[in-house]
Order: sequence, then C-alpha cells, then structure tokens
Amino acid sequence: MDVRAALLRMRRSGLLPVAFGGLVAAAGAQHFRISELSGADTDSLRGLTVRTGNGLGGKTLALGRPYAVTDYGSSRAISHEYDAAVAGEGLRSVLAVPVVVHRQVRGVLYGALRQPYALGDRPLAAAIDAARDLEQALAVRDEARRLLASCQPPVAADPRAWEEVREAHAELRALAVRIADVRLRQELLTACARLASAGAPSSSPARPPLVQLTPRELDVLATVASGATNAAAAARLRVRPETVKSYLRSAMRKLGAHTRLEAVTTARRAGFLP
Repeated sequence: MDVRAALLRMRRSGLLPVAFGGLVAAAGAQHFRISELSGADTDSLRGLTVRTGNGLGGKTLALGRPYAVTDYGSSRAISHEYDAAVAGEGLRSVLAVPVVVHRQVRGVLYGALRQPYALGDRPLAAAIDAARDLEQALAVRDEARRLLASCQPPVAADPRAWEEVREAHAELRALAVRIADVRLRQELLTACARLASAGAPSSSPARPPLVQLTPRELDVLATVASGATNAAAAARLRVRPETVKSYLRSAMRKLGAHTRLEAVTTARRAGFLP
C-alpha cells in the first residue's frame, strides 16, 4: 500500500500520467519486481522483474540516482531488455527514481509519458517527493519491526530490563499512529497490549469496568511513563504540548489520580502500561 500511495502522489502532480514501481524483496537484493501500476492501460509491466544494471530502473537500482530518457526505445543511455514491456504500455518518456533507506536502495519508482517529451525539473521533483514519502514510511516500518523483535518482557524482575521494555512500549505506541499499513499498525498495538499485561502485578485487582482510556490517552501516559516531559512527549507524538496536557488531565481524571506519578502507577496496576 505504501508504493501505491507514492504512485498516486506522483500522478496527482498532473505531470506524470503513468506511474509504476516496486520494492526489492530483501536487503542487498540485485533485482526488484514491478508490483504496482497507476494510470496504466495494460498489464504488460505488472510483475516484471528488473535486474540491477538492466534498463532504466536497473541502472537506478545499481547507481542509486534518478535517471530519465526522452524516448525509451531508442535511448543509448540504457540497455534494452525490457523494451517489449515498455512498448506494450505505449510509453516513450520515462524517469526512474530510487527509494533509499539507510543508504540502501529499497526500490524504484517510475513516472512516464506516452509522448517523447523531455522530462524537466518539475516531473522529476514530483517523483523525488513521492520517493521521499515512501522512504519515510519504510523507515518507520523498519523501526517498528525492530522494536517488535527486540522488546520481549523480561522473565526476571530486573528493574533496568523493565525500563527498557517501558521505553520500547512508548516508542511503539508513538510509531503506530504514523503507520499507514493497517495490519502492521494492529500488530504493533497488539504487542503493546501484550507488554502492558505482562507488566501488571499478578495480584492486581481487575481493571475497573468503567475506566476506559482512549488510544491517545494511552499514548501520552506511555510516553510520560518513560520519563518524558510534556514538551518531549509532544515532539514524539507530533502534537502540541497543550494537547499532551489535555490528554494527561483526562487520563488522570479517569484514573482518579492527582499527579502524573500517581496516574502512571495506577495505569500500571490496572494493566494499561507495562
């Protein structure tokens, strides 16, 4: 879905009526598959495997730089392994931009015209902007998966280990709201709930049935519980400090707490936080 959103952004610029692209299957892979098409009339490009160095996209994959050709079929700047697929869609002018995360090319986005017009700075800028959005989404997803893999509740009651878990829990909640992938977002929130229930003392009373905290109230409490100030919590959650204060006051009222510390302690005992 991230690639599709990037392609739609390219087309919304009004400068690239056809857009397509895909991601490499694994870090360091020497090929990628064109998995998404937008504005295409045929399926000639769908599923095409592009290998490093081959064609326009393969050149972009190999060198990690944007490239463009005015007439794909006759260009001397690229090899021509994929001419039949490109011609099948009727494309002439094509540009390709890399998707780079942590200095690794993770995929390629293409924009194209069906006329042999030179692609200037504005279409290239539109494609690069879309690639940057996709890069940020992939970086967030990578970080979320790293946290999911690393934040296992400690078996022993080691205070330092629990502090790491609580920090990871706060980071996961902050990341979840930024992830467009519904399945991954739910996976993160499920992991958060598992961490929270693991942290609740076995002797704790059941959670009062009338206490229901909203997701944003939980986000703020989790961030505050990790030791963040209101300003730091606002920066992490990408809201204003006044918004953090408002959610915190609401959570404190629901929990019957008079201080931040009391709110965090009560939330932990109730199983809202690890």
